[in-house]
Amino acid sequence: MPSKTTKKPGAKQNSPSGFESRLADVARDVEALLQTLLGRDLEHGETARPARLLQAMQYAALAGGKRLRPFLVVESARLFGVKPQQAMMAAAAVECVHCYSLVHDDLPAMDNDALRRGRPTTHKAFDDATAILAGDALLTVAFDFLARKETHADPAVRIALVTELARAAGLGGMVGGQLLDLAAEGRFGKVPEGVIGEETVIMLESMKTGALIRAACAMGAILGNASEDARQSLDFYGYALGQAFQIADDLLDLEGDPKKLGKKTKKDAAAGKATFIAVLGVEGARERLAILIATAEAALKDFGKKAETLRETARFVAERQA
Repeated sequence: MPSKTTKKPGAKQNSPSGFESRLADVARDVEALLQTLLGRDLEHGETARPARLLQAMQYAALAGGKRLRPFLVVESARLFGVKPQQAMMAAAAVECVHCYSLVHDDLPAMDNDALRRGRPTTHKAFDDATAILAGDALLTVAFDFLARKETHADPAVRIALVTELARAAGLGGMVGGQLLDLAAEGRFGKVPEGVIGEETVIMLESMKTGALIRAACAMGAILGNASEDARQSLDFYGYALGQAFQIADDLLDLEGDPKKLGKKTKKDAAAGKATFIAVLGVEGARERLAILIATAEAALKDFGKKAETLRETARFVAERQA
């Protein structure tokens, strides 16, 4: 049954100031690190950093936002005694992959969006070709960050981080999920009636959106050399949270305020996207969201009070307005 602490999605948020402060602190620190990493200074092995490409990367990656995925890396790592500053390189890598995915997702060939976070999308601010290359570069540099000694002294840990992020971002994760999303719209041929059901949506959304959220939690556990049982608990939390995030996002697309969201709404239904709202209806999606949040919270029971911030994160995902 849903937790009593899980508010109806869309209700006024009453997040504790401590949680909001911690979320903002991590977002600020990630932003500062990305400003440095995506600066003009060359790294060993680089020949040049073309100004236009660098500007487009900065435009895409330094646009603010809640930085939820890096926050999950930091807070998951904190469970195992890893200090926030020690998790920052991995957090920055995850954020670069997320930002690259948004740049490519907004392109005319994909979702064809003109606004992101209240300002022109990267391909509108620059051009399609520059946006594609900026996305490519953000994806590539993420693995550069993970391979550095600053990320972790143990090469085996760095390899594990690279593997986790690569599999979440690629063929069997985010990119594969995006292809399934396009296929469900009928991009590659008419979809027979009744083919897109609940199981299809679960798989699609767990890949397209959930895989990177799940990986962020797993990477915190990897940084902390967590036990197998602890990793499984965080994996279960990340899986439930990833699905919950996408359902909340779908509800915001349907009912949210475009000014608060900084982008056009009601796009999913117009595009015929496969969502839980499409297969379960609005109330059914809300019920599923509440169950997923309760499931995510329950997955953290063995961590006790140490995991309270992650529990608050789950509630935040359900209640967010933007």
